[in-house]
Amino acid sequence: MHLLLKPSMISFVLLLLLPLGSFAFNEPDVEGGVLIELLTALNDSNHKITDWDRHFVSPCFSWSNVTCRNGRVVSLNLASYGFTGTLSPSVSKLKYLVTLDLQNNNLSGPLPDSLGDMLNLQNLNLAHNNFNGSIPASWSRLPNLKHLVMTGNHLSGSIPESLANITGLLELDLSSNDLTGEIPPQLFSTPMFNFTATHLTCGSNLQQPCVSSSSIPVSKGRSKVQVAVTAASICAFSLLLLGAFFGYRFHRVRKFKHDIFVDVAGEDERKISFGQIRRFSLREMQLATDNFSESNIIGQGGYGKVYRGVLVDNTRVAVKRLMDYHSPGGEAAFLREVHLISVAVHKNLLRLIGFCTTSTERILVYPFMQNLSVAYRLRDLKPGEKGLDWPTRKRIAFGTANGLEYLHEHCNPKIIHRDMKAANILLDHDFEAVLGDFGLAKLVDTKVTHVTTQVRGTMGHIAPEYLSTGKSSEKTDVFGYGITLLELVTGQRAIDFSRLEEEEDVLLLDHIKKLLREKRLEDIVDRNLKSYNCKEVETILQVAMLCTQSSPEDRPRMAEVVSMLQGVGLAERWAEWEQLEEASMQEFSLMSHKFIWAEDSTHDQEAIQLSQAR
Repeated sequence: MHLLLKPSMISFVLLLLLPLGSFAFNEPDVEGGVLIELLTALNDSNHKITDWDRHFVSPCFSWSNVTCRNGRVVSLNLASYGFTGTLSPSVSKLKYLVTLDLQNNNLSGPLPDSLGDMLNLQNLNLAHNNFNGSIPASWSRLPNLKHLVMTGNHLSGSIPESLANITGLLELDLSSNDLTGEIPPQLFSTPMFNFTATHLTCGSNLQQPCVSSSSIPVSKGRSKVQVAVTAASICAFSLLLLGAFFGYRFHRVRKFKHDIFVDVAGEDERKISFGQIRRFSLREMQLATDNFSESNIIGQGGYGKVYRGVLVDNTRVAVKRLMDYHSPGGEAAFLREVHLISVAVHKNLLRLIGFCTTSTERILVYPFMQNLSVAYRLRDLKPGEKGLDWPTRKRIAFGTANGLEYLHEHCNPKIIHRDMKAANILLDHDFEAVLGDFGLAKLVDTKVTHVTTQVRGTMGHIAPEYLSTGKSSEKTDVFGYGITLLELVTGQRAIDFSRLEEEEDVLLLDHIKKLLREKRLEDIVDRNLKSYNCKEVETILQVAMLCTQSSPEDRPRMAEVVSMLQGVGLAERWAEWEQLEEASMQEFSLMSHKFIWAEDSTHDQEAIQLSQAR
């Protein structure tokens, strides 16, 4: 049987295959093999990366944490995955790599000399690992390097003088290492440098400072570069998928009128699609949830109920159904949540699988989090269910902080969650923290310091300035995060009226402050915790107090919070907090004495007047 194609159809097919050819002939299989070799050396003992498959034609199609451009791997973001291996020299075979981020792991061993051959590398972040040995002099051959961050390792020896040959370097952070010797003078002209907590020749008693006055946290310095690379890659890849999709749909649209992204009776005429997020039909949602059975309800939020569901391919999902999207803010909340989660991709943020729209329905579909929420695990456990031990609570604190930092520092425009609490932190099968419920989140332009809205959120978690003025900023999220830390440590709610019976403060924050002043740590920690690390508990509590200061200007940014959770810069900030708290208590005590004296004087006057009257 011969298949005859019209010339116009042949041209269309050839046009469709052109972008696919760019993948086929750029040797993506070589890069895939390199990535597998790299992952093996990194030692992913926790099996966090599960979708890297050497049998796939290209890592650019579906591999997580990999960003491509024109069929080439240009970015690897493998931060905070708990890797315990080494950095393989084979990484230098990724000739087009622009960004390599391996911060916050437990990698060790020497730094590969071969990285000096990566001519396109611009951003290298190996912070907070256990790398040792010297900085390779070969790295001076990186002509395009702009950000080099090595803080928090065990590097020794001197800084290679040839490193000053990298003329385009914008950021150099070698702090918290065992480096010694002279600092090449040219490096002090780097816009952002940090040589603190080393044995290098710098400091107030020497001619050169150890840190530049313009230094900013690493995340902010890199965010624009990473976002630019990611955005360009996503756009290119989306165009490729769009071309393939329409080619495939070309001959099917006439036969299958009920397929995805085709006009369907009962579906909203508004066509909404973001990347690879799937659009479901209402019938699929009804089948998945047993027609939205009340027995499948697993939660209820501000705009609707959440149901447990199973798709036809046996994928377990959570289905959020907006009950009345015609109400003020209802449809806007739907569109906002779809848009936010489609652009905010992070391992500690809830991933959106798809959505469903009809003339009467707005539905969101998420992965099912089998361990439900942190609030559930702290306070609503059923008999026989597993609670949260201290290492898990600490990991939740770190994961949530990383998710919020991503929203605040790496999204452009930045995202404010506005309802930060334990009930909105979900737990996957490994009890990894996943920040959810973006229904109250706001997109904020990076040039705007705050947004004024109707106050929304949960009492006890709402920052005082937001409650009094309606002005929210990322610092309102920081306050809510601080309260969440207190929930993790104590297991208690942010507001508990039962404490009135014991003549204690209703607000958890005030209650903990009182116990801290009385140094009653054992009365603060959740009684369900059989064992815990006192030093780690103190660290979490100190960070919580810094995050919940009444003035938003005094609260740290989430990037600083992430560092302080690791002990970096916490001691200094905590000493300042204790001084302010002591001064505040003295002022309060003085005012109380004045009030009592004034009240007693009034009573004396009244007594005199009464005696004279008699």
